[in-house]
Amino acid sequence: MSDTFQLRIVTPTRQLLDEPANEVTAPGTAGEFGVLPEHTTFLGSLETGTLSFRVGRATRRLVIRGGFAEVINDVMTVLADAAQFAEEVDAAKAQEDLRTAEARLKDHTPLDDEYIQADTDRRWAEARLAVAGTKP
Repeated sequence: MSDTFQLRIVTPTRQLLDEPANEVTAPGTAGEFGVLPEHTTFLGSLETGTLSFRVGRATRRLVIRGGFAEVINDVMTVLADAAQFAEEVDAAKAQEDLRTAEARLKDHTPLDDEYIQADTDRRWAEARLAVAGTKP
């Protein structure tokens, strides 16, 4: 039994990661889930939030914006709409994006299409601030 599996994280613009991991915790749309070596075959949708993975004793975190995760034959592939490692997050820009999204939310009702996009942008900004260690 191997104590690692391959973790791949891909966005439409780049491949962030392709390396062995011991454990992954990801934000699924049905709730947070974990993946260990020899995990059963799995396909799930992802919510905006923090994905963490452990390699040996080191844990790294990144923020993802939606997408899908597939686990098959000890390979976990994350196809995210967007993703950033914690150290890549520009906290000042995320704070500005949060203020902009909150202002847009005040101009619409939950029934407006614009409200849904503003709420998605708000959650992305909050997740970036959380992974960067700066609470909104």
